[in-house]
Amino acid sequence: MTPRRRLARALRGPRAAGRRAGRRLAVLGLAAALGTIPATGAAGQTQPESPVPVILDTDFGGDADDLGALVMLLRLMDRGEAELLAVMSWSTERYTVPAIDAVNRYYGHSEIPIGSRKDGLWHEPWTYGRAIVEAWGSRRTAEDVPATTPLYRRILAGRPDGSVTVVTIGPLLNLLRLLESGPDSLSRREGRALVAAKVREVVIMGGEFPAGSGEWNFSGGMPGVTRAVLSALAEAGVPTTFVGYEIGVRIRTGRALNDVPPSPLSVGYRHFSEHAPWMQAQFSGEILDNASYDQAAVLHAVRGGVGRWWTRVDGGHVEVTGSGDNRWVPGPPILPQSYLELTADPEELATVIERLMLGG
Repeated sequence: MTPRRRLARALRGPRAAGRRAGRRLAVLGLAAALGTIPATGAAGQTQPESPVPVILDTDFGGDADDLGALVMLLRLMDRGEAELLAVMSWSTERYTVPAIDAVNRYYGHSEIPIGSRKDGLWHEPWTYGRAIVEAWGSRRTAEDVPATTPLYRRILAGRPDGSVTVVTIGPLLNLLRLLESGPDSLSRREGRALVAAKVREVVIMGGEFPAGSGEWNFSGGMPGVTRAVLSALAEAGVPTTFVGYEIGVRIRTGRALNDVPPSPLSVGYRHFSEHAPWMQAQFSGEILDNASYDQAAVLHAVRGGVGRWWTRVDGGHVEVTGSGDNRWVPGPPILPQSYLELTADPEELATVIERLMLGG
């Protein structure tokens, strides 16, 4: 996820040294003995009976939480908890698709399809995609992969009804284009009907609840997109869960990567800590903790966690302005919308997420 409006709030605040050291030692112990934790171990609750089919829609390359979320999903695939059907790139930064490919290959999942938004390419040196590609190599570029809409349609058309969870951890233009797509050789259904038939749930990391303004994924520099997407999803009757800014900003992860061998995950996080405009002033040679907005959304999408880590608020609906400001309007559940409220200790969630990113 790229920078939010309230960047100062996203910077790591003071934390009791004992608690931080305890979590770091716990994750370091895991790193020294990966593969010894059973599926029902300390990294989270019992894995699902069958893998959760997921499409990840991401603005990978800006904030490191997108990288962490992708690696989490790849690790959850290895645990038999998730099936990552595709990665859709909202970002058009030149090294984003190659870096996603490098990450997938490193973790043994080069077969995962990648889609890209075909709106021109650009490059920004502080983003971490190039650092990953230069360290680990890549075989795919944005020009080599299909556009997001036909890839979405192909995958959804081939899946059973009501089976796919779409997780969006970036702005929502790719999803809007899918919803507005027409029938084609892949499916006779237009976009809304295809999503209504095939998608079990859309998990959106975005907004701030019960009210907020300027959150990046809801604004994205694309006026009206979020409002149009949420309206279309509501009209199609697709269950939609919001994992807001206020959850991920409290869950700080990343420092544990200082204690493990180099990987695309650690290389990306280190580049982000050193070069991201809102992080570099705090950088002193080690990877910094960062907010875990996107990892929280992935964790909910695959493991649920309602009643354990968060509660679900579903009495009402969300209102979004054209600029992406939002508020929750309490009332009868006339729309299939809800948002999560964090109830667990953020340190507990940080440990769960870091262990999953490291393969525990």
